[in-house]
Amino acid sequence: MNVLAICAHPDDAEIWCGGTLAKYANRGDKVTIAIATNGEVGSATHTKEEIAEIRKGESIAAAKVIGADLLWLGYRDEFFFDSEDARLAFIEAMRASRADVVLTHWPEDLYNPDHTITGRMANDVAIMTTVPNIKTASPPLAKIPIVYFIESVAGLGFQPEEYVDITDTFEAKKEMLAEHKSQIGDWLQDQYGSNAMEMIEITSRFRGIQCGVLYAEGFIRAKAYPRNIAGSLLP
Repeated sequence: MNVLAICAHPDDAEIWCGGTLAKYANRGDKVTIAIATNGEVGSATHTKEEIAEIRKGESIAAAKVIGADLLWLGYRDEFFFDSEDARLAFIEAMRASRADVVLTHWPEDLYNPDHTITGRMANDVAIMTTVPNIKTASPPLAKIPIVYFIESVAGLGFQPEEYVDITDTFEAKKEMLAEHKSQIGDWLQDQYGSNAMEMIEITSRFRGIQCGVLYAEGFIRAKAYPRNIAGSLLP
């Protein structure tokens, strides 16, 4: 199976679905991580150009932990909008990865507008990926991918409908996040008072308690004709 995580910022996929991506990779599925924005505002000391390049390198290193491919879309951090160009880029990301499953932000994640827009747009364009008259570099998909929404930041307002047991991949999740050195140190702590490593430990443990395992990640599947399914495509 081909799995695409399409997230707003470098480190989002690792924080909110890294354990699930590692689980897909471990069973032999092809995993791709697409990042909508370049992370250029994520530093108080580097220029936009410098931190964007640093964060791209960190994202490549994090993807390598589980053998995932990386698609860097490069839109402006904090100024990402739903546009024709962005929609075509998302469609191409799904087509290029030949996605059967797409993991993306919950559209009600109000932490950051980049999250909200990424989740809504990824869900909106999924149905367009099979349409021949919408042209991108890659050919149309044969089947509309199934979309799963990942956790909101701190789980606020998010009630999972499905869970993935990531007990056996939680260390890989931490290893992926650890590659984002520019973020898990001073930036997130100084900007938001947030310890990202602590956050994934607490959130994953809480979701694990909810479903009877040690560590878990929670998801809500997008339910829309003609792309709903019986059962689950989560690992």
